[in-house]
Amino acid sequence: MTERTDALQRLRRANEAAVLGELRRSGALSRGELKARVGLSRTTLFAIVSDLLERKAVIEQPAPDPEEPRRRGRPALEIALNARGAELIGIDVQRRRIHVVMANSAHEIVGRYSVPVPADSGATERAAHAIAAVEELAGRQNISLAPVQGIGLGLPGFVQDPASADPRNMTPFAGHVAAALGRHFDAPVLTDNNSRLAALAEVTWGAARGLDNTVHLGWSQGVGGGLVVNGQLVHGAHGVAGEIGHTSCDPEGKPCHCGGRGCLEGLISMPALIAACAERGVTVQGTAELVALAAEGRPEVADVFRTAAVTAGRVLASLAAQVDPECVVIYGEPAALDDLVLAPIREVIAALSLPSALRTIEVRGSELGADAAALGAVALLLRTTGQDLAELLDRPVPGSAVEDGAPLTTGAAR
Repeated sequence: MTERTDALQRLRRANEAAVLGELRRSGALSRGELKARVGLSRTTLFAIVSDLLERKAVIEQPAPDPEEPRRRGRPALEIALNARGAELIGIDVQRRRIHVVMANSAHEIVGRYSVPVPADSGATERAAHAIAAVEELAGRQNISLAPVQGIGLGLPGFVQDPASADPRNMTPFAGHVAAALGRHFDAPVLTDNNSRLAALAEVTWGAARGLDNTVHLGWSQGVGGGLVVNGQLVHGAHGVAGEIGHTSCDPEGKPCHCGGRGCLEGLISMPALIAACAERGVTVQGTAELVALAAEGRPEVADVFRTAAVTAGRVLASLAAQVDPECVVIYGEPAALDDLVLAPIREVIAALSLPSALRTIEVRGSELGADAAALGAVALLLRTTGQDLAELLDRPVPGSAVEDGAPLTTGAAR
């Protein structure tokens, strides 16, 4: 009985996906047109449309006026995707911020939101902040949450969906935050490391769009990474692949919270660079001021960034020798500093990563900005549901991050 029920549910989901897919391809259609194009019986088609209308994934709207106006009877109606309904939600819970993006049933990004979160907040507080951010964005942008079918969640540290990774490597509060979101919005939640999700976003919509082999360095308050090999995001046997920030650069160096010593994160993270500037007599109040001083050419700050870029370049050169990427993408505040950061990384990779090999490895800054990981969480949901990659690549590229608490709509196509 259970097998029969599961089979019927899978069939219904497939039929529903066929209806939504046809509406994405063709735009608004009458029920009759949908029936003919999808090939479902009238009873099945009407039941699916009724369910989609109830959860506001689609809407009814008057059909365009025909050449001969109708003189009597009810006006013709068409079924269209609800442009103001959130089907998928991507959330990136960082150490100090939360980013939220929403995609409608047409898989268009319809809203984004970013708010700060206390760095010392625990799992319960972070879950509450994430829920509040989703509801705030929905209210500000007049987006319905009724159609929500899935939530993608990015978190720092060792984290991946528990069903496909060693649970011993899960960040302690990952399961708590995911469970709280799932209960509140009554939707399944997929989790992954936020740096890996940023990598997924960049190959889907951003700087590495369409490339099959890429290395991604997430460089901000922490240092993470993501690997895309043969078109697939790499997780590894235990769900901890791509942790570039925890490559040991000095086995006798300072202890790292990962348990190792002398990790790249301890040498080049934003807090580490702020501390290095302080040792040189330059006091800054935060990352924004640090990057601004570097961009202005303050010698002490510029030298700190250049040294950090060389250190990062050595790690990336070693990694490039192993995975042979087409491109390295730098994500985070330093990515805006081409001459001080990207150029030295290019030079080091060219000099140290198999220089005799006939290849060129490009080094690019992120195109998606601070909410790349939240966008990657949406991409994760789309790929999990079997969304055609070619269709994803046809979508507009979302714009960059916005000020605290400010929503942003979809950007222009790349």
